[in-house]
Amino acid sequence: MKLTYVTALLLASLLLGTVGQAQPKPTPRQLNWQQLETTAFLHFTVNTFTDKEWGDGTESPAIFNPTRLDARQWVRALRDAGFKMAIITAKHHDGFCLWPTKLTDHSVKSSPWKGGKGDVVREVADACREFGLKFGVYLSPWDRHEPRYGTAAYNDYYKAQLRELLTNYGEVSEVWFDGAKGENAKDMTYDFDGYWALVRELQPNAVMFSDAGPDVRWVGNEAGNAGETCWSMINTDGMAPGVADSKYLNTGDPAGKRWIPAETDVSIRPGWFYHPAEDSKVRSGANLVNLYYQSVGRNSLLLLNVPPNRDGLLSDSDVASLKAFRTILNETFRTNLVAKNPKLTDRKLNTFVTLPASQSLTVDLAGESSFDRISIQENIASGQRVSGGRVEYWDGRAWQPLQSFTTVGHKRLLRFPAVRSSRLRFSFTSLGGPVELAEVGVYKASAGEAEISQK
Repeated sequence: MKLTYVTALLLASLLLGTVGQAQPKPTPRQLNWQQLETTAFLHFTVNTFTDKEWGDGTESPAIFNPTRLDARQWVRALRDAGFKMAIITAKHHDGFCLWPTKLTDHSVKSSPWKGGKGDVVREVADACREFGLKFGVYLSPWDRHEPRYGTAAYNDYYKAQLRELLTNYGEVSEVWFDGAKGENAKDMTYDFDGYWALVRELQPNAVMFSDAGPDVRWVGNEAGNAGETCWSMINTDGMAPGVADSKYLNTGDPAGKRWIPAETDVSIRPGWFYHPAEDSKVRSGANLVNLYYQSVGRNSLLLLNVPPNRDGLLSDSDVASLKAFRTILNETFRTNLVAKNPKLTDRKLNTFVTLPASQSLTVDLAGESSFDRISIQENIASGQRVSGGRVEYWDGRAWQPLQSFTTVGHKRLLRFPAVRSSRLRFSFTSLGGPVELAEVGVYKASAGEAEISQK
């Protein structure tokens, strides 16, 4: 009898994924971060004035003079487009600092802008507070200007700059550690453990990005494409900022031991900094919507770069695309055609329907309707469990296949030619336990989506 009982417990543990390594789950800061869905990059520095992507560190601060700079215009446009956070490039690879750091003269305090009294980082932080966005900072470890770069003393210099940013500008919600550097860069061993410990000390609620975490990972490309299969778990052995397998990062790993979700960084223009020659190459609103499906709709977060121009403003074409992006999304997702369900349509991830293995779920619509978009969400607070699934629709006589999919995670968005039905049936395969289905949405796409370009 005792043996049977133990065997039953072991079997149950195997089914629920509790034997050995427990299934990873997000921390509160990771959970809050992923629910932002769309955040923004603001790439701005001396490169904006030299027409370069990577500065070489020899640029004179005298060239930095955005005479009409208006961070409120930047953040207001992002807020109106539904973005929830803005991350400013406080220092890019050229080493020029957008705040009046006490650690080098290679900063805005040596520029003609505002007579050397300006502070771009403060203006962005203040605008974020005014318009209700979270605020983040990018601080490049690679510094082509600082003479100490390549020595152990540089790590102290970098930490001191990081301390300034994390103590003088209020709450910081994301810190971006770029692992990129040129092939001819000086050999430098970064103290990432020390950098990360400082962030945890000074801004404990901030998520940290680098290629493989510690909180948020790179999606593996800058084209705006999360993997069709995208797990929030990975193993980080052998990885470091600047050293990672992009294909592995794009899909994640169902056997991964750490919860490090993917962030999809992409620019609204071909480059990351403003270039006048690219004014005619701004992504359309419909194109941005396509990026939303390929990132947020595949269990990632969309980090869209919108670079200010030489006047210190977001260009009219960029703002117009942002506005069109939000209009299309609002039109598509305004009306959920699913009949009201207290657990599946309340927009709360902590209310959910639990589906044991091999059990399907039938969802009624509020009458027979035409639709071509479906949204599915898991309660990822318990981990990511859906490894695959399919949707069928009732044609009045029988169930017809509609679409298959792999992972769900925070959100899976499905697109397909329009069908009419009053009922849908969902079936899932799971990893590590029952599926906790938190939200289901059925929608009719905005006419604006017809313009979507796959470029």
